[in-house]
Amino acid sequence: MKQKQPLLGKTGTLFFLVIISAFPPLTIDLYLPALPTMVEILNTNQTMVNLTLSAYFVTYAIGLLFWGPLSEKFGRKPVLLTGISVYVIASLCCALSSNVESLILSRILQAFGGSAVTVVATAIVKDLFDGREREKIMATIMSLVIIAPMIAPVLGAFLLKFYSWHMMFVALAIFGGLTGLFALCYKETLVSRYSGSMLRSWGRLAVVLKNPKFVSLLCIFSIVPMVLMAFLASGSYIYINDFGLTEQEFSYAFAFNAFCASFGPTIYIQLSKLVSVQKIITLCFVLLIVCGLLTYNIGYLSPWFFAFIAGPATLCVIAMRIPGTNLMLDQQDTDTGSVVAIIQFSSMICGALGMTLVSLRPESLIENLATIQFSIGIIGGTLWFLAKNKPHVSEKLVKMTD
Repeated sequence: MKQKQPLLGKTGTLFFLVIISAFPPLTIDLYLPALPTMVEILNTNQTMVNLTLSAYFVTYAIGLLFWGPLSEKFGRKPVLLTGISVYVIASLCCALSSNVESLILSRILQAFGGSAVTVVATAIVKDLFDGREREKIMATIMSLVIIAPMIAPVLGAFLLKFYSWHMMFVALAIFGGLTGLFALCYKETLVSRYSGSMLRSWGRLAVVLKNPKFVSLLCIFSIVPMVLMAFLASGSYIYINDFGLTEQEFSYAFAFNAFCASFGPTIYIQLSKLVSVQKIITLCFVLLIVCGLLTYNIGYLSPWFFAFIAGPATLCVIAMRIPGTNLMLDQQDTDTGSVVAIIQFSSMICGALGMTLVSLRPESLIENLATIQFSIGIIGGTLWFLAKNKPHVSEKLVKMTD
């Protein structure tokens, strides 16, 4: 660790990074068991309820571009505390919503605050760690963060059993408030701040996008989250409406998916000691193609078949996130906030696109998901095949494994 954290210490810093990295999965997954119920309670349709997810992602993505450059000018801590404050207020507004329109608006505000937390989390990791150490820390954080989507649906189903869906957003507000206490103990890690104006700080986004090496990798790894986000948008409807599971049973099936994903970072770290990172990423794209074919042909037979195919697909997405993010971060020595913002913006936009595409034919959700898995495997695998031996990829990977 390049800088000490007097109040948090090494262990406290790791825990702090985990909880601020857990904002996206908790905010999304906690209320997934309630989606089918909310359609009836709010007297609306599946498309409008799904807008609480897709609108969240689009706003989240735009917020990343807003906050990322500002964290280079004002520092990580001020942006972090501001984002948490907005998030807590918005979560309470969600809890008080009485119709789907007000819930969507509150989710938009919640996404705007949460995006500040996420963009700062990854920037702090780069501030504190380099090379292989950064990769190990990212893997550790990701492994622990994945506990959130394992617990969140189970907790959401539990709250739904005794309370209404409103209580889920009260729980998120409490989580945000507790996170704010840790944020107050965090010591600023940005060494030199951008001295230009706020407007020019946002202009640094264009500077990063002029880096062709960064953009080439961005095109590959940004489309991968479409697989995961399509599953998030369709999973509850597939398990509950198509297979007839209860909300509680769905939460267990969803937790199984997260359990499979939790092995992604560990498997990647261990495999990277024996096999080149290029081959690991190639294998992941091949597995996505296989998962797409299996989902399309046998995924509809039972919830067990569907779960045992969706799990490995999610694992592949998570396993690729570590080397993909690390490779993109290493393409740009400066403007970390802008780099992180663009990486996460692109992933979120593609994720929102995946959510939209999987919902285009509500009567064929399993087939839609299979098509997305297969397509991303083919497109991403082809682009990776063209880029994997380029100097900006192979040379950085050699340094990362030293």
